[in-house]
Amino acid sequence: MAVTESVAEGAHAEERAVHEGILRRQSARESAARTYARALPIVPVRARGMTIEGADGRRYLDCLSGAGTLALGHNHPVVLEAIRRVLDSGAPLSVLDLATPVKDAFITELFRTLPAGLADRARVQFCGPAGTDAVEAALKLVRTATGRTGMLAFTGAYHGMTAGAMAASGGAGDVRVARLPFPQDYRCPFGVGGPRGAELGARLTESLLDDPKSGVPLPAGMIVEPVQGEGGVLPAPDGWMRRMREITAERSVPLIADEIQTGVGRTGAFWAVEHSGVVPDVMVMSKAIGGSLPLAVVVYREDLDAWQPGAHAGTFRGNQLAMAAGAATLAHVRENALAERAAALGSRMLSQLSRLRDAFPCVGDVRGRGLMLGIELVDPESEKPTPGPAGAPSAGDHRHAADGPGPDRTPHRAAPQLAAAVQRECLDRGLIVELGGRHAGVVRLLPPLTISDEQAEAVMDRLADAVAAAARRQQDHGRGHRHPDGPGPGNG
Repeated sequence: MAVTESVAEGAHAEERAVHEGILRRQSARESAARTYARALPIVPVRARGMTIEGADGRRYLDCLSGAGTLALGHNHPVVLEAIRRVLDSGAPLSVLDLATPVKDAFITELFRTLPAGLADRARVQFCGPAGTDAVEAALKLVRTATGRTGMLAFTGAYHGMTAGAMAASGGAGDVRVARLPFPQDYRCPFGVGGPRGAELGARLTESLLDDPKSGVPLPAGMIVEPVQGEGGVLPAPDGWMRRMREITAERSVPLIADEIQTGVGRTGAFWAVEHSGVVPDVMVMSKAIGGSLPLAVVVYREDLDAWQPGAHAGTFRGNQLAMAAGAATLAHVRENALAERAAALGSRMLSQLSRLRDAFPCVGDVRGRGLMLGIELVDPESEKPTPGPAGAPSAGDHRHAADGPGPDRTPHRAAPQLAAAVQRECLDRGLIVELGGRHAGVVRLLPPLTISDEQAEAVMDRLADAVAAAARRQQDHGRGHRHPDGPGPGNG
């Protein structure tokens, strides 16, 4: 027995040394811009489904899923088989924009999934391999088709890291982009939340477009995420989405739906715009449509197809392995009703997360749609902002103001350090989660659509334990640093 234990300890020490050596070399060689590697110091060596095994022998449940790329989890058999078929066939792997049987099969499956009213009059443009390339192509498309240059985008948006995509995102400014308020309940910019807050945002949009002195000329298009992911897991209300569709259609402004993270069943519908019944003029897609491999496309109404040959191109737009993996993923999600499964399981998980909000003052809000979930961490010791008008519901109260005042859920200050602590506690418990939100105070869950009921329970248990541990440490730290005459640093 002692010999066996000694051998096991030696093997573990060797694994640990490999793990630490790789991380050390990464830190010394790679760009300071690396992000996930800083928050998640793991070295994946094997993965299947929702489980990742690190070089140090530890196993993790992956609720990051390649930032939503892995709809079927890691190395799903249907994806691997599709890739093997192409490799064994002798087909070329990269063919620019030439027609191939693999590409034809991918487009056929993609069009089969599109919202009714778009597929029968759609064109598809293959661009570069990343979602940001699809956004750039969509912006160029509507500017070419309309002859206009400006764009409408939303606060908190994230559309990519290239120049045009960043200009339309919430963290950068561009004189050609008019930024509109994105509806949210917990931190409603109008202080009311719910349908009333969404309606005020829609009225502001109309005013900016119709007022000749607003400084916002008629734009080339509006780009919107049906659920803001990086912005803090904020689902756009269905009624508000319909209002945006009406406002843009009445003024001949193309509506671009950014489905890069929300598509392929993630939110409980195959495409998130289907929740509202909205048919956009343009859809940008990436992440899950490549079945874990790089692929990005723009799908749009054929009357917008004003491109000249070569107007938008990309060397790696003919990735045959990604198209094969993507077609297999799209078909598997569709044939196995995984979007419906995501809706049902996501609803149950959101209900369980609501109990965390009730149990811990540091959990300010929980929200999401399907298997795109978020928990906003706050500092319960911070002062709340001045509430809205007398009789109006607090931010986060989903009732209309006419229903009378609701429970006081006016938000405390965001707590990014606490969110980071929860992420670390999750990792210690074998759970990988993402952070996001305006102030990096939202813990995000993006499990694969193939997550089992047992895995979902394990995720909820580990997350609840992590929140409890982080909250307890925060309380202990606060007591240890509190001045006898009043609050200490970070507690006021």
